[in-house]
Amino acid sequence: MTAALPDPETAPELFEGVLTRRIVAFFIDMVIISVMVTALAIVGGIAGFLTFGLAWLALVVLLPLSIVLYYAATLGSIRRATVGMQMMDIVLTPTRGAPLDGVMAVAHALVFWISVWISWPISLAIALFTPRRQMVHDLIVGTLMVRRSPMTRHWADYQRTAGRPA
Repeated sequence: MTAALPDPETAPELFEGVLTRRIVAFFIDMVIISVMVTALAIVGGIAGFLTFGLAWLALVVLLPLSIVLYYAATLGSIRRATVGMQMMDIVLTPTRGAPLDGVMAVAHALVFWISVWISWPISLAIALFTPRRQMVHDLIVGTLMVRRSPMTRHWADYQRTAGRPA
């Protein structure tokens, strides 16, 4: 049985300020990723001198891989949110009945970065006109961003009513 998608008409608290929260969460995550990448670059830079440049070649793979692993470890976890999303009380929810795992989390992040590189204003503008405030990458991957605290109540209500005959 697939969980019904929350509706902004019947559960507006799930979507209250989601777009603003997503933007703030993005900047929080960028600070965390920047610190992580900078630390890795410093270690790789020092290791490059010690290995006569060999470790510098590894940085070409390790830096992007560390970013992908950040998204896989956070979005693919049971919390289904990056550190920034957790701080902003939002959670990523799949819309197509598939579980949200590390693969979907990485796909979500990759499609996000591609859509941002192509045109971030269009992605934000589309979110303004979709009822659930979904951005381009959410629509492509099949995910939905909602407020965590109200969603916990929504899941509990759904679980209670799912067992009842119609």
